[in-house]
Amino acid sequence: MVGTVQHTFVTVNGVRLHVAEQGEGPLVLLLHGFPESWYSWRHQFGSLAAAGYRAAAPDQRGYARSDQPEAVEAYTLLHLAGDVIGLVDALGEESVVLAGHDWGAFVAWVTAMLRPDVVRAVAGLSVPPVLPGGMSPPSITRKRFGDGFYQVVFQEPGVADAALARDPQTTFRRILYGASGDSPSSTSPWMVPDRGTLLDFMPEPEQLPGWLTHDDIEVFVGDYVRHGDRAFTGGLNWYRNTERNWELLAAFRGRRIEAPALYIGGDRDMVVGLSGGPDATLKKVEQAAPQLLRGVILPGCGHWTQQERPDEVNRELLDFLAQLPGTP
Repeated sequence: MVGTVQHTFVTVNGVRLHVAEQGEGPLVLLLHGFPESWYSWRHQFGSLAAAGYRAAAPDQRGYARSDQPEAVEAYTLLHLAGDVIGLVDALGEESVVLAGHDWGAFVAWVTAMLRPDVVRAVAGLSVPPVLPGGMSPPSITRKRFGDGFYQVVFQEPGVADAALARDPQTTFRRILYGASGDSPSSTSPWMVPDRGTLLDFMPEPEQLPGWLTHDDIEVFVGDYVRHGDRAFTGGLNWYRNTERNWELLAAFRGRRIEAPALYIGGDRDMVVGLSGGPDATLKKVEQAAPQLLRGVILPGCGHWTQQERPDEVNRELLDFLAQLPGTP
């Protein structure tokens, strides 16, 4: 460990964002997914700092300690990519390496596509690039999976919000376990039963897997409950803009990611399964990011890539960074 994780707040595009960071050197910005926070990258800070990098992980807009804008329309990919570029500037840097997981990967891939002058390299965990608009919109996923598919259910304001916020400890415990490689149902599409909630699909673990502790869950819970019954609303609003994202980014159809890229996924990750399996997922990454330096599929790993397999992820990230110009 080099120093300790420092916590600050910066205002970017009118939104106050909480940022955790450690180390000095070239900036590596770590972007979390749903339902997560900066804490998802807890195992990466020390490794990156010790190797001579400045690791910074924000709570992205709507999440944890950061502000939660009221309007649903304030959570488009253009807003999120704008926050990334604003953060780079607010941190006093001119360029950045982005690493994103889950929704954070969508933001990282799209920001790299839009701003190659700022993003000198990009790493995506779990989620491959789906350009230009990120996640498939509900008009497509509803036809493929039906009205019970979680991304479709999330479109209704207030419904999933209330269900997830009712008992945050149970929400984090079930979702983090249920989508992990330790769960027997980790590769199944998330489906919400009729008149039920997403948590009804997620099994209650008999015991937590080795990579997840009760203290870890309490950190997530402690940051989320600051928003009360809207604890999960900010993150859910990201899903509620998936159709809008494709409309706003239509001018970028056919554009690819030209920065050096890294992809890391797990063979027990639902996202990899929905993408057609490991081989099809890697092919999608190569097509969208022709400068892919390495694509890795971790055996037995579920959705929470950098939390489930921190040693492997750290090694791959550092090897990737070492290949870039300007490496310390």
